[in-house]
Amino acid sequence: MTSANAAANLTREETAARSAAISLRDIRVELDLSGAPDERTPGFLTTATLRFDAAVEETWVDFLGESVRRVVVNGADQDVAWDGARIRIAGLAASPEGAPNEVVVQAVAAYSRSGEGLHRFRDPADGETYLYTQYEPADARRVMPCFEQPDMKARYTFVVTAPAGWHVLSNQAPVRADESGGVQTVEFAPTLPLSSYITAVAAGPYHRVVGEWSKIGPDGGEQRIPLGAYCRASLAAHFEADEILDITRRGLDFFDEAFGFPYPWSTYDQVFVPEYNLGAMENPGLVTFTEAYVFRGASTEAQHEGRANTILHEMAHMWFGDLVTMRWWDDLWLKESFADYMGAHASAAATRFTDAWVSFAARRKAWAYQQDQLPTTHPIVADIADLEAAKLNFDGITYAKGASVLKQLVAYVGHEAFFEAARRYFQAHAYGNTTLDDLLVQLEAASGRDMRNWSRAWLETTGMSTLSYDRESGVLVQTDPRPHRLAVGCYVLGEGRLRRTELVDVDIETERTDVSLPDADLILINDADLTYAKARLDARSLDAVEQALSTLDDALARGLVWSALWNATRDGEMPARRYLAVVRRHAPSETNVGLLAAATANAAFAIGHYVREGEREAERRAWLDTAWEQTHAAAPGSGAQLSWARALAGAAAFDDARAGEIAAMLDGSRPVPEGLALDADLRWSLLAALAATGHAGEVDADAELARDDTATGRTAWIRVRAARPVAEVRAAAWDAAWNDRTLTNDHLDATIAGFRAGDARHLIARFDEEYFTRIRDAWSERSIEIARRLVTGLFPSTDSLEPVDAWLAGNADAPASLRRLVIEQRDHLARDLRVRASR
Repeated sequence: MTSANAAANLTREETAARSAAISLRDIRVELDLSGAPDERTPGFLTTATLRFDAAVEETWVDFLGESVRRVVVNGADQDVAWDGARIRIAGLAASPEGAPNEVVVQAVAAYSRSGEGLHRFRDPADGETYLYTQYEPADARRVMPCFEQPDMKARYTFVVTAPAGWHVLSNQAPVRADESGGVQTVEFAPTLPLSSYITAVAAGPYHRVVGEWSKIGPDGGEQRIPLGAYCRASLAAHFEADEILDITRRGLDFFDEAFGFPYPWSTYDQVFVPEYNLGAMENPGLVTFTEAYVFRGASTEAQHEGRANTILHEMAHMWFGDLVTMRWWDDLWLKESFADYMGAHASAAATRFTDAWVSFAARRKAWAYQQDQLPTTHPIVADIADLEAAKLNFDGITYAKGASVLKQLVAYVGHEAFFEAARRYFQAHAYGNTTLDDLLVQLEAASGRDMRNWSRAWLETTGMSTLSYDRESGVLVQTDPRPHRLAVGCYVLGEGRLRRTELVDVDIETERTDVSLPDADLILINDADLTYAKARLDARSLDAVEQALSTLDDALARGLVWSALWNATRDGEMPARRYLAVVRRHAPSETNVGLLAAATANAAFAIGHYVREGEREAERRAWLDTAWEQTHAAAPGSGAQLSWARALAGAAAFDDARAGEIAAMLDGSRPVPEGLALDADLRWSLLAALAATGHAGEVDADAELARDDTATGRTAWIRVRAARPVAEVRAAAWDAAWNDRTLTNDHLDATIAGFRAGDARHLIARFDEEYFTRIRDAWSERSIEIARRLVTGLFPSTDSLEPVDAWLAGNADAPASLRRLVIEQRDHLARDLRVRASR
């Protein structure tokens, strides 16, 4: 018999065959969530009525849950044949043109603790229960029996029974609500055609703020969309609903005009939810966000920009992904690359965050560059054979590289042609499914250019070009040649400042291109960040930025220089200690808080991974001193001060030279730097640092929890307790991570973070061998979200590749997705060892 795990991993071929034989019309889903507040109730009743036309007499319906109670096919009960993942449906009416059928499945689904399916959360602050769904790519089947593939769209009608007094939400507005005996039943209007993975339900005593967006159409008619913003009631005091709704209205104004297709859905609710695995999810009419975007304490402008970007990213999906959906996960980029591009573009064009492309260049592209250099890199248009592969392709290639390539596409075809192609694409394929070719057709029609060669060069290949300038020959050199339209900035250094004197537009296609540039101290390749490539600084340029990086007036230019320095460090071409010296010299003067946060994070990473063992202690001390000094020197109450305080907490986990002062700030015996908000989140970060160096213990953790007995506080408490540098404590954290099935996704993250906290190699090295004996069982027994945390979070940081190489050699038959994760972790380790040995 096929195992449930194997049956759950749907393949591209079998789903294509199913959609060819089954034409789905509509699904009615009834969920009884009335027992959700009772944590002793593990599951809930789910009933799905599926109506479709069939050309075959037998198929299957997908479901992952506790049990299947009943299957009815065209009014007749049939024996339940369920292998844990697939329900066999036999005896269908069938004809070549498709015969009508109705299938009813009654089952019991399970409440989730991992953020997959219907997640249940009990708020320790007030005891209230909250529910929300998260499905992508294929967890709708954990909530309802369905056809779990994106090209089988249906009109969904949700009927939800829940405790009275709760807000109950779905993709559409409710059309009926009945209440009796402390229970309410809410029926929602049928949706327009949707894929299963973007249907959604949320329920609970959420705090709600409402609004409206309206637009007068070209025909004089008015479109009015109700807006809602929701969070847990205990977070209401921190909920910046006005800002969230303002960004929402600005985004709807922008996309309505840019896409030339009215907002396709009837409502726009946004729910900020706990223990969320993602940043957000684009369920039409009911977008879910991590409640990390509800800032409990002090926050930087970069954090607000990041939230706005995510709001607009998800909003772009209402068209790219929801209105028009990829046929299969090969073309995941058709939604994610576009949404990532649009998040930055709309932020810069329609909100106060006009530096959104600076953050994109500094952080999103860094993710892409890292992913694209792994041995597991893949084309933007990927070959996705099954669902496990799809789950792992929500990565830096699909998002950030794809968005970077789209930015190059806009430079190539022009802004108007790009958006005209999008408008034609929506009109041609509304409520349908598409592939790459469908988009290329519209791009060619709108731009008059041949997009096939462009697609082959950018979308269907892996890796990136590296660009450098040979001053002696006047040649721009690129490895791995592709067509680029870019700009080269020429800067002179005078009176201690770098000033741009010329911006030269360049088109390159081959390995060597003659480029006439004026004499300049800094030659910045890809100034304006139009293309996707690693840009190298020549020796003279490097000397110039070492002296005067922070004097560049343009934040984007500074971001590109920071990026070039970091890429050179990661590649072993710039010594890590030289990079750290640049950060210590120029980060204190960095005025863009997003760039500052990126620089401080990279510095901390470089010390831990790229600095040689014998030099690491000195670099850690220098970094701790810099963070301490800048926390006091930065403008009081500024985002820079908060960023440096966070960097201080990170540095103090490895060097205890400031432990006494930090402890005194926490207990109130020493004043905090003027303007610094020592809020709950920062207190926990500093306490975790003290715990990692042995300067805080259980009593301190318990006392801090008494101050902040919230969901976030309890998660931080787990991390602090696990971070103590005691062998038995780390062993207990190791055991809990693998064996405690009651840990939620967030609590598992905290346990792993505590296990690895600080300079702990001597405490945890004894688990290296055991790791490799555990990961196959974890992959087969745990959900992919939990298993991935274990495989990546607990990978051993050894001084040799031999253990991981031995596992790979001995486990050639391991699931491909598990091997991919291990291969990626091996590559990260190999880079660490290679860079440390480079010079």
